[in-house]
Amino acid sequence: MERKPATYADLVALPDNVIGELIGGVLHASPWPAGAEIIAGINLGAALGMPIVTGRGGTGGWVMLRKPELRLGEDVLVPDLVGWHHERIPNPREVEAFTMVPDWVCEVIAPSTQTLDLEVKLPVYAREGVRHVWLVDPRAKVLEVLRLEGSGYSLVVTHSGPAVVRAEPFDAVELKLSFIWGK
Repeated sequence: MERKPATYADLVALPDNVIGELIGGVLHASPWPAGAEIIAGINLGAALGMPIVTGRGGTGGWVMLRKPELRLGEDVLVPDLVGWHHERIPNPREVEAFTMVPDWVCEVIAPSTQTLDLEVKLPVYAREGVRHVWLVDPRAKVLEVLRLEGSGYSLVVTHSGPAVVRAEPFDAVELKLSFIWGK
């Protein structure tokens, strides 16, 4: 028996204790992040100056959001952090559904979402033209910086441990990885 593709109605019907995403007609339900992932996401956002919706402070000139619903083609994704150059996106307070492809996406890797993030979502980001992707693994204490080249991503650099780094596209900001890991 052929399985029919999942719909947005299926996504909306999920219980509140999961994060739902619809990719390639398949409904993915993931648990909410655990402590290590929450801390890394919040601390990274703080280090980059979130929330930035006016272009002041932090990285400047960016509109950055945590866990927005992105509707990219037929797919609905919920990345951990996203950013757009401010001149590319209207006032985010007036946006009901984010359909504009971000310039930067960050996925905080958790054991329960690693396969989804790396094998399912990453190709969608590449297909849609997201120029920069960061993969943050708070358990391994690793930040991988990826850049879109052609139809896929190339690894620009891997940072680990408690280092102090600069990473594209936010080279102007010095990131203390120990802060991101919550140490």
